Amino acid sequence: MALNRYYYPTKYKSRSEVLNLGIKCVFISHQQKDKDAAKKIADYLISAGIDVYFDDYDTDLKYNHQVNNAKAVTDSIRKGINNSSHMLVVVSPNTLYSTWVPFEIGYGYDKTALYALCLKGIPKGGLPEYVKTATIIRDIYDTNNLIENISGVKKEILFEVKMMSDYGDQKNPLSDVMDSLISESY
Repeated sequence: MALNRYYYPTKYKSRSEVLNLGIKCVFISHQQKDKDAAKKIADYLISAGIDVYFDDYDTDLKYNHQVNNAKAVTDSIRKGINNSSHMLVVVSPNTLYSTWVPFEIGYGYDKTALYALCLKGIPKGGLPEYVKTATIIRDIYDTNNLIENISGVKKEILFEVKMMSDYGDQKNPLSDVMDSLISESY
């Protein structure tokens, strides 16, 4: 069963330790105004059997953010990234105004496999420069392919056991935050 890795009792010191143990965990990077969409994405990954680190569940980070302890917030973010094999940057127009997303990308750039997931309606030319070095996830179809790649389980199996929804399924939990499928001519 997948979980938010913040709750996992073992915290790792480095990505190499995470990789050597075969742990796959996705750090969800997002701007605070996109928290609801990021939570849907985190929950979708968890339901597909992939561990995540999602800051909303990190009580230490939330407390330290409230008391303006920037060093402790930074330490929490670094721990989350160090315990992750992948980073998924949720991109929206709000991302341009984020103070933490650029830090997370910079810190995680050489430590994680980096992906940028575009929320609904983000045009190809609308990505911040610092995100363009990542593999771009444009739609639900791409998201399902990413899940298949990370988990090593064929998406058809994940569809069959209801751990994931096809991009064309109107009940897909991501359909209100992401495009279903973007054609190559987009």
